[in-house]
Amino acid sequence: MGTQGVSMSPVKLLVHTHKPYLLKSSTVIHPLEHTIQLLKVSADTKNLRFGKMIHAHLIITNQATKYNRVLVNSLINHYVKCDQIMVAHRLFDGMRKRNVVSWGALMAGYFHNGLVLEVLRLFKAMISVDYMWPNEYIFATVLSCCSDSDQVVEGRQCHGYALKSGLVFHQYVKNALVHMYSSWSDVKGAMTVWNEGPGLDVFSFNIIVSGLLENGYATEALGVLDRMVDECIVWDNVTYVTAFGLCSRLKDLRLGLQIHCRMFRTGIEYDSFVNCAIIDMYGKCGSISNARNVFDRLQTKNVVSWTAILAAYFQNGCFEEALNFFLEMEVEGLMPNEYTFAVLLNSCAGISALGHGKLLHARIKKSGFGDHIIVGNALINMYSKSGSIEAANKVFLQMIYRDSFTWSSMICGLSHHGLGREALVVFQEMLAAKECPQYVTFVGVLSACAHLGSVQEGFYYLNHLMKKTGIKPGVEHYTCVVGLLCKAGQLDEAEVFMKSTPVKWDVVAWRTLLSACHVHQNYGLGKKVAELVLQMDPGDVGTYILLSNMYAKAKIWDGVVKIRKLMRERNVKKEPGASWIEIRNSIHVFVSEGKTHPESNQIYEKVQELLTMIRPMGYVPDIAAVFHDVEDEQKLEYVSYHSEKLAIAYGLMKTPSGAPIHVIKNLRMCVDCHSAVKLISKVTNRVIIVRDANRFHSFGDGVCSCGDYW
Repeated sequence: MGTQGVSMSPVKLLVHTHKPYLLKSSTVIHPLEHTIQLLKVSADTKNLRFGKMIHAHLIITNQATKYNRVLVNSLINHYVKCDQIMVAHRLFDGMRKRNVVSWGALMAGYFHNGLVLEVLRLFKAMISVDYMWPNEYIFATVLSCCSDSDQVVEGRQCHGYALKSGLVFHQYVKNALVHMYSSWSDVKGAMTVWNEGPGLDVFSFNIIVSGLLENGYATEALGVLDRMVDECIVWDNVTYVTAFGLCSRLKDLRLGLQIHCRMFRTGIEYDSFVNCAIIDMYGKCGSISNARNVFDRLQTKNVVSWTAILAAYFQNGCFEEALNFFLEMEVEGLMPNEYTFAVLLNSCAGISALGHGKLLHARIKKSGFGDHIIVGNALINMYSKSGSIEAANKVFLQMIYRDSFTWSSMICGLSHHGLGREALVVFQEMLAAKECPQYVTFVGVLSACAHLGSVQEGFYYLNHLMKKTGIKPGVEHYTCVVGLLCKAGQLDEAEVFMKSTPVKWDVVAWRTLLSACHVHQNYGLGKKVAELVLQMDPGDVGTYILLSNMYAKAKIWDGVVKIRKLMRERNVKKEPGASWIEIRNSIHVFVSEGKTHPESNQIYEKVQELLTMIRPMGYVPDIAAVFHDVEDEQKLEYVSYHSEKLAIAYGLMKTPSGAPIHVIKNLRMCVDCHSAVKLISKVTNRVIIVRDANRFHSFGDGVCSCGDYW
């Protein structure tokens, strides 16, 4: 081998053949630069064996001495990149005289191994022991460590030191500082560094846009993108991924289309990250067709791209499509990951597909994804929304690691099932675990207080604990407080609260008060609230029905006729009542008085049998809300065959004795069905869970979890 250069073929030979005789001491000693180049190759290829052979050769030839800094630095770099950090550190400790490269190589090794505190210790030793002045690469490494470990004090000290050294304007240092402040959510600090001095490259722009986006400053991030365009900065793939993420956050389809067109014009090479970002953007902007077109045109599809399109279906409410499309993924032979399972479980939650969710749960256990937090959270959500709060609680208790979403999901699930006291107990456990409550956590907590009618406790959480945790109450929290006052029978106080609270109330909040007027028979206030709701949304069917029912119960038949006429004039049609039940992985749908089911005759007979069984227990059909121009016999038939009664009867016919029955209804459960199902649960000794438009009703032994307030 000559001394003027080293061709690549001998290097490849050494890397791949590992022939020891090539490095025997009898061979010609390679010049220093050749050995360093070989060590660099071994480091870059992570070829530990080859590097050790070179190291042994250097020892034999007496070249690897503690005085030869260049060679020892190369060896440190080799062992660091081969994850032999302790060997590297021993070489470092044995050096008689170190330079900035020695310190930088070892610090980089500890940083890439996640030992950030050791990096900071080395940095302090470098300055105080060796009196060495760090270069821009060491500053970038140390600042990255401060970002990853939230070492705020040390990070600010490094910033000051970089400022004194003049390296703060170096691109590596500047970018590391921007990233550090962004990771601490100190957007002001990040922008100050970013705006100081010259020298902004595409990496600088990418870091600040990403930092602004992650901290909720979407408008400011859009402004930075505009500046990139104005300054003709060439975008790279990271820029496009971040830009599509910004479109997703803003739900701005037009901007997303513009950026997608820009990609076509510039001819940038697509990679899997960009493709998934585009699919995600279209999904979150409500254009599922564009998301599907992008997906179908992918030459190579992996689990990430499949998960992205499944998530797009889920985000657009296409829950069945997501579950069905997953079957095509399986045909392709791709294994789902934890994110895929999370999307599928949340899709099951969207349609309360308990049976399908259980099958997925079994598969998760088999494939070993059960310990992932995102999967555990999705399981809690699926079981809660599918009516099996006991299974959700079992998953919660078995989770090894929990985050704020885990606690919030469990609290909201318990609250939604009417288990207010249990929800508040879990909330106290969350606080004891030092987990910080989120916005949605307090929605569940205040909802639990509303179920319990605990006015004082609810206002404590609203006015004191939320303020203490730095969470600003939103309309969802205030709506829960309205429900809380209504549950306690304080309807006038609820009206005063709504008029005095400076928030933009929506239809849901006013309808909460309207429902309470219906339950507490405060028809005067109910009429006033209903008129207000219909001014806000003239097409709100639920308000017409509630107002009509209030008039009917008060026997104000002229009012009922007026509402019916108003609905005809405004072309507002009541949605037919429908209920469905899952039996052996098949969905059976029932409509009120419907006879399309193949076993309709047997189902109707079962309903009559059940009604006959509960009449001696005090059941009297509630026909007060049925139109007055209908004969009593027709009224009885009308309420007897509501969709939930048909579904429950079929469930009793087809499920084993003692098995719980899960029914979903598209509308609010009527008073007659509620009374009947309570008694049916007692006479059949079954737990019957009905999810209506408002909440879950868990019937058992003659009582309902809602406490007859819904």
